[in-house]
Amino acid sequence: MFDPKRLGEKGVGVASSLNPRTSADMTLPVDGLETSRRALQQSKDIGDGAVVVTPSNHLAVTTNAFVVQPLFFPGGNIGQLSVYRTVNDLAMCGARPLYLSLSMILEEGLADMTRQDVVRAAQAAALEAGVTIVTTDTKVVEKRADSDGQPGLFLSTAGVGVIVGDPPIGPDQIRVGDKVLVSGDIGRHGTAVMAARDGLEFSTPIESDCALLFPTIDALRKAGIEVRCLRSLCRGGLAGAAVKTALASDRQLLLVAEALVIREDVRVAGEILGLDPLYAANEGRFLAVVDPGDADRAVEILQARPDGEHAAVVGEVEEGSGSAVIENAFGVRRELKVQTSLDPPRIS
Repeated sequence: MFDPKRLGEKGVGVASSLNPRTSADMTLPVDGLETSRRALQQSKDIGDGAVVVTPSNHLAVTTNAFVVQPLFFPGGNIGQLSVYRTVNDLAMCGARPLYLSLSMILEEGLADMTRQDVVRAAQAAALEAGVTIVTTDTKVVEKRADSDGQPGLFLSTAGVGVIVGDPPIGPDQIRVGDKVLVSGDIGRHGTAVMAARDGLEFSTPIESDCALLFPTIDALRKAGIEVRCLRSLCRGGLAGAAVKTALASDRQLLLVAEALVIREDVRVAGEILGLDPLYAANEGRFLAVVDPGDADRAVEILQARPDGEHAAVVGEVEEGSGSAVIENAFGVRRELKVQTSLDPPRIS
């Protein structure tokens, strides 16, 4: 019930969605947070997807919302992105994606051709991913009074997949000494979207790294790689994924700066845009924590995948208490923090 006395309270900031300590809790009942966690059969880690147990299967479930601007950007678009991100979140749970729902919110005045293009892109992405969009919904709302641009389009999805293989994947499986891998170069998606939004042009366009991740995860599984935990590098980039994993596992994650691959054009564009590639969103990259004995073979498998030539071991798990650090070439370490002081751009 609305209470006028609460008008002076601090409101929700858009940066809250980047903070792994708060983003998931924002959509759970305040008074029943622990009850809600138990009902979802989850541990203290409320991640991008949840594993639920049914009488016959372990299922993974995820939900997402998409507000990216512009709707079409180099290397992708909001329709393709909505499907890719949803099935990728399921893959991070060790699940084979099966079914999706898709809802659209359109601002009045949006060109119908734009709507059709987005729908076609989502359908093509679903076909590529081997998933079925089983239900849809559309709502039209008034254009925002403070908007001076084109009418907006927003998407919301939910996805269901079935867990494949053993052992289970999750932060509670992480052990000291495990190796941390990244599946390729980082920073492209966030940089591509922001450059397109600001009208920046480069001699060679920077394209988003949008890609489906389940085939790569499945290749690791079929090769017998003991994967402990997986995290996509979308929200908060590599730094956000590392912090989130460290918090959930109650371990320290060490990243080695010189092992990370950041394309020079991405680095330069980041300097122009004020975007740190460590924190830039990725839509076709993931962090994997694997058994140290499997690390080299896992890298070989990743490098053999499309766009995976820069996959590498980038760090390891150490004794610690929920922190992530990065070490430079001189051996100096600094703790990675979640960015919450600046408004994050609408890149997903």
